[in-house]
Amino acid sequence: MNPFRTSFVSESQPQATWRASQPHYLRIRDQLASELAQCCLPADSKLPAERDMAERFGCTRVTLRQALQLLETDGVIYRQDRRGWYVSPPRIRYDPTGIIGFMEYVATQGRTPRTECLHAERRPAGAWLAKRMGLEHPEEPVFYLQRRRWVDQRPVLLECNVLVADWCPRLLDADLNTSLTALLRERFGRVQSRSELCMHPETMNDFQADLLQVSPGSSSFYLERLSFGERGQPVEFDQEFWRPDALAVVLQTRYPGQGEAP
Repeated sequence: MNPFRTSFVSESQPQATWRASQPHYLRIRDQLASELAQCCLPADSKLPAERDMAERFGCTRVTLRQALQLLETDGVIYRQDRRGWYVSPPRIRYDPTGIIGFMEYVATQGRTPRTECLHAERRPAGAWLAKRMGLEHPEEPVFYLQRRRWVDQRPVLLECNVLVADWCPRLLDADLNTSLTALLRERFGRVQSRSELCMHPETMNDFQADLLQVSPGSSSFYLERLSFGERGQPVEFDQEFWRPDALAVVLQTRYPGQGEAP
């Protein structure tokens, strides 16, 4: 028996807490959020089928999906394409200013990381990348990687990495289904000296949404990073598209004049 279904608030209970002025999908969102909080279901527990939930709330599946998508944005539930809706696990805590890689910081939080290289090639940088990275010429060769990162059984991140080819020759001979940070350090002896970061919300296109198993047009948390090498030269440009319900950006700050944190 589905514990989510059996722990629903009774249909005969007064609905005074639902504000009549609210649109129906917001009332459904609030009701489901309250019930999920009371149920304390384990992460990755499956919710009832959309058809069953729509029938229960007396609404269309379009209205129901409006409510479910709001809960997804809030990190309460997530969707697996063609499989249904599930209870979200805790968000991954991510410090984008850190020097450790995805595989390491996910594993330290007790989760299971996986990297999947979707595409890798050597090609000219092109005009846009050459300007963005501060390269001398658009024809400068770079390695272009597209990778999908998983936490447990869920894809959470699409990543595009562009690396100056002369900085890490024979990169494409290596296993790219792993930590790029560790690979550069251990095989090529390369460590970035500093990075510039840009972060903002962004809408996913159909390709990105399909790979991250979300609805087309869903929002993502976008992070752009330009990294510099040992002599201050630009060596790597990264673009990260995160499922917003999978991520919590956590930064440490220190006030002027204060010593090291204990």
